Amino acid sequence: MKHRAASIAKVTGPIRALLNRFALLFLIIAAFAIMLLGKADTLIVERARSSVVDGVAPFMDALSRPIATVSEGVDRMSRFFAVYEENAQLLEQNARLLEWQSAALALAAENSTFRNMLKFVPERGVSFASARVIGDSGGVFVRSVLINGGKVDGIHKGDAVVNGDGLIGRVAEVGLRSGRVLLLSDLNSRIPVVEEKSRIRAILAGDNSQSPKLIFLLPGARLEVGDRIVTSGHGGVFPSGLPVGRISSIGERGIRVQPFTDFYRLEHVRIITEFPGQVAGQIVPSAARPPLQK
Repeated sequence: MKHRAASIAKVTGPIRALLNRFALLFLIIAAFAIMLLGKADTLIVERARSSVVDGVAPFMDALSRPIATVSEGVDRMSRFFAVYEENAQLLEQNARLLEWQSAALALAAENSTFRNMLKFVPERGVSFASARVIGDSGGVFVRSVLINGGKVDGIHKGDAVVNGDGLIGRVAEVGLRSGRVLLLSDLNSRIPVVEEKSRIRAILAGDNSQSPKLIFLLPGARLEVGDRIVTSGHGGVFPSGLPVGRISSIGERGIRVQPFTDFYRLEHVRIITEFPGQVAGQIVPSAARPPLQK
């Protein structure tokens, strides 16, 4: 067996060496021959090319399928990572938009409060200081709120406090940068008022209920449910004409007034620091203030 293999190798060895030596020459001659044949008869070349392509196409199709599958898989992975990155960006943008939405809603609520405050049109010459309600307080004053305005803002004890609906109460205590507002409904609140049309005078007295009552009415005074009550300005503490409320009931519990202001929804208030009044015919601030002690 080994002898036969050796004899075959002796015969094929020279042939192989000859082919290796002249292979390039054979390829060049074959290429020129094909080119000449293509110039001489293009139809034969096209037929031959078509036959070769038809024969090779199934193998190329079989080889191309795994490549296409791998390429499609790579595309899918690329799209997956792109979608993942885009999703992360969208989540970040959504978080920022939610923050802006919260800020916009807060500003819209604040703007609505300011618009309501502008409904109240005071007489000329009135000076205001604005403040925000920062909390309810207990203790001596049962119905009162704290504000973030004080003496540095020109606020003094006794100043009237209003919002867009009308009178809220008066400043009962004041510090440099904070104050306490006694509400109309507080037991210690006493406000001189009149009925807007008939000008019947009375005192609006709080009793820690939602509807203060009118006291010290003149005998024979005729009032009806729905009558509008405003400040009278007597005593020089409050300006006259500040809206207070409407008479809600007349009965055994006395004449009750429902305030225009909702005390449970107070956010921003305005404090009337000065208003015009008459003293000996001269227009002066009726609530004259001593200079602020520093």
